Amino acid sequence: MRVIFMGTPEFSVPVLEALVAAGHEVVAVYCQPPRPAGRGKKERPSPVQARAEALGLEVRHPVSLKSEAEAFAALNADVAVVVAYGLILPQAILAAPARGCLNIHASLLPRWRGAAPIHRAIMAGDAQTGVCIMQMEAGLDTGPVLLCEATGIGTQETTGALHDRLSAMSARLIVEALKRLDALVPEPQPETGVTYAAKIDKAEAQVDWSRPAPEVDRLIRGLSPFPGAWIEVNGVRVKLLGSVLATGQGAPGEVLDSELTVACGTGAVRLLRLQRAGKGAQDRGEFLRGMALPVGTVLG
Repeated sequence: MRVIFMGTPEFSVPVLEALVAAGHEVVAVYCQPPRPAGRGKKERPSPVQARAEALGLEVRHPVSLKSEAEAFAALNADVAVVVAYGLILPQAILAAPARGCLNIHASLLPRWRGAAPIHRAIMAGDAQTGVCIMQMEAGLDTGPVLLCEATGIGTQETTGALHDRLSAMSARLIVEALKRLDALVPEPQPETGVTYAAKIDKAEAQVDWSRPAPEVDRLIRGLSPFPGAWIEVNGVRVKLLGSVLATGQGAPGEVLDSELTVACGTGAVRLLRLQRAGKGAQDRGEFLRGMALPVGTVLG
């Protein structure tokens, strides 16, 4: 098929690679424009742009799609594949490809429509999530679903790990969907069970030790590696990037043992991976060699 690919972050890259490997003709790749990044704030292309250029594909990164309809339609695509692109598609864009636009969404729709479905699934304590491929329409992730696959969420799984698994699932499912496109029956999403995965607000990331241990654990894992749940220790901000539920009780935030078990409002969590401001992420043992947290310390 003649395919227009639309995506921007690392999550989208395996999907692009799978389309090329499956023999589809990717006639253009749309992604977000390069953004300033790093200490020098030099413009850096998105992961999709970098990979598309390495594959020798045409890359387009308009700031807006409002004036892009004519050029988009001139590509005479059979289908557009959209995954974490980052811009709203106007109706003229949605209608341009002969077979429409297919969106890959990392949740079991209609649960977790919106921007941060992987984070929200872990933070809410969902037992499973998955990938849906749907026909796009004007609403936010409201289109009928063509193909869907579920997967369990591990009890110690972070957003980073789940992100990578769902990205690989997305790549496999879109190839299957395009192969079976004529036979797939669009299933309207149910009207019940709709939830929205709002973009993560940095204000959510500070750990509140007075909350029950399962909530604290889910916050830590759900915000790892980005933006990272955080605490302050002697005025130094520390990100918490991995945890597991543990036994123990004490004042909220109190370090209970040398294994970095920390009391919560009820129950406790054991911290597995941490990162001091300006430093790299470290496993618990390495972190404690650089920042001692004696038993009885109360974390902020």
